[in-house]
Amino acid sequence: MHELLDLDQYPIDEPHAVEYRQLVSKCQAAMASDGMFNMDGFVRPAAISRAVSEIEPLMKQSSFTHRRQHNVYFKNEIEGLPSEHDALRRFQTAHHTLCDDQLLESVVHRIYEYQPLAAFLAEVLRKPRLYLMDDPLARANVIEYRDGEALNWHFDRSQYTVTLLLQSASSGGAFEYRSNLRSDVEQNYEGVAALLNGSDPGIRVNPLSAGTLNVFAGKNTLHRVSTVRGAASRLVAVFTYYDRPDVTFSAEERIGFYGRAG
Repeated sequence: MHELLDLDQYPIDEPHAVEYRQLVSKCQAAMASDGMFNMDGFVRPAAISRAVSEIEPLMKQSSFTHRRQHNVYFKNEIEGLPSEHDALRRFQTAHHTLCDDQLLESVVHRIYEYQPLAAFLAEVLRKPRLYLMDDPLARANVIEYRDGEALNWHFDRSQYTVTLLLQSASSGGAFEYRSNLRSDVEQNYEGVAALLNGSDPGIRVNPLSAGTLNVFAGKNTLHRVSTVRGAASRLVAVFTYYDRPDVTFSAEERIGFYGRAG
């Protein structure tokens, strides 16, 4: 994997090394303070170029176009919250997705399958173990945002989200987020409404570059990818891990996310 990953800067393959322990501590500190951490240059430039060259023709030929109106919860209603509440404002999201079964020979798939990465992330996130997802479609995805497209404000279903930026957009396509807006016990609907109305000064931008691995607490971090502008699209890989084995989506979920059950 040395030809793909900068394991000199990020020695995730050497769990007994002092440098490994230092890296784990650094990432844990960033997660505690910012709700996320970045590993800039985790994937080597030549490997990123190769990954993009593999992805681009597949995107043109075989990707699923996903367009939907949604609120930040991806639910039609929230018990106890009036339908007209500003926290339930709806937005447009549009992007294009490749599934893991379309990526089996790719750089992206090889990185996802690299077990030391899952073991390292488990240590940083203080999990006994992280498992690769069993779902043949959802394990690793690559998502493209083209001119005029965006991923709008939302909370993730999973506690943590792991992404690898493959290509930045010509302009736009910024990862914007607001950490600690809610918790597992306090939903803070008024705070969500204030952000959606433009009244929250706590929104931050994470300036990602191609080759950066980013991990963030997506379940309670409101976030979006701003509208992409220009000829160069935004390409990002999403790696899905769970703290239990054998996780798959239902056929209904696969159809909703990918337009097919298998």
